Amino acid sequence: MAYVEKNEYKGWDPYDGMNSAVFQATPLKYHWLPRMAWIQLFKRSPINLRPLFFVPKQYNTKGLGLFLYGYTQLYHISQTGNTMFGTSEEILKKIVFLSDKIIELQSKGYSGACWGYNFDWQSRVFYQPRFTPTVVATSFVANALFEAWEITKQQKHLDTALSACDFVVKDLNRTPDQFDGFFFSYSPEDKSQVYNASLLGARLLARGYKHTGNSEWKELSKTAIQTIIRCQNPDGSWVYGSKKNQQWIDNFHTGFNLECIYEYKKYTQDNRFENAFQKGLSYYLANFFAEDGTPAYYHNQTFPVDIHSPAQLIATLIKTENAFQNWELMEKVLSFTIRNMQSPQGYFYYQLKPFFSSRIPYMRWAQAWMFYAFSMYLSNQSKGARSIKTTH
Repeated sequence: MAYVEKNEYKGWDPYDGMNSAVFQATPLKYHWLPRMAWIQLFKRSPINLRPLFFVPKQYNTKGLGLFLYGYTQLYHISQTGNTMFGTSEEILKKIVFLSDKIIELQSKGYSGACWGYNFDWQSRVFYQPRFTPTVVATSFVANALFEAWEITKQQKHLDTALSACDFVVKDLNRTPDQFDGFFFSYSPEDKSQVYNASLLGARLLARGYKHTGNSEWKELSKTAIQTIIRCQNPDGSWVYGSKKNQQWIDNFHTGFNLECIYEYKKYTQDNRFENAFQKGLSYYLANFFAEDGTPAYYHNQTFPVDIHSPAQLIATLIKTENAFQNWELMEKVLSFTIRNMQSPQGYFYYQLKPFFSSRIPYMRWAQAWMFYAFSMYLSNQSKGARSIKTTH
């Protein structure tokens, strides 16, 4: 918290290489292969090239959403009389600031409130100019605004979160499957079939349904989730997406899937996907975490150890109400992360690798995610979920 507040929530990102003033001054920015190569160079380099090539520190709206969600959890802690992270009034000011900043930074010209990243992004599948809204960023931001509204009761926070449901319904593309289901696209600019992205859109609609009773949102959410359930492997796992080059099985995207499926039930009271959820949770816990707490990236490969993985474990277990019975695992994973991935300056590293690890202090990818995870862990602890023995 001290590190991110000192930097005013602004920072670098693994994928922000194309924000380089040097790269933008060249004709390479018009071609997909140089764009992708440039991004991968910055992403994979253990040395931070950003100061050398004039990449500025900026706000990332998904990161702001994660910070906002975290402060709502710290606010709940302050309500118990614990002012370690500030008084209720001090934390409330940060909640209002981040909520208003997020609303200010939303992408314009769409049917509902939506958010994208602050950099041009070239993947193997598609290109997205900066601020192109995505269902992933929008889902996390809207989810945080729902939490903020529970505290601030400012109508604009709730209205903006609900407006994001219109973005999902009206602006995202839907690719049909062979059983009358469909996948929500990653953004309005593509027709990708990324499983966790479609589920994040479905989860947002389910939460919108809880507030409005909009039956269309509930039905679309159910159908989108049913589509992903049909993509589940017999062992309970999911690959990342439908393309041939998206057939990997990884840690934190599996966690996203489980969280979304469970929260659909929470918001709609429809438990039809319970068996698939339980099978997926069993696979997740059995395949991605070593006995010493090391979080593996893939189901069959440990490295790179990515900071997303321990953070998402906390979110998955707490949001799916499986924290109590897995508290020892959470402690092991967090202890590993603190020992191996936190710098003396407070920030967390991006990835550990066998030879050349990346210790660059990415704001959205690392700091926001660990802030988000710790806030949930501590809030859950403060509710008396379990007595914790302090080890650090």
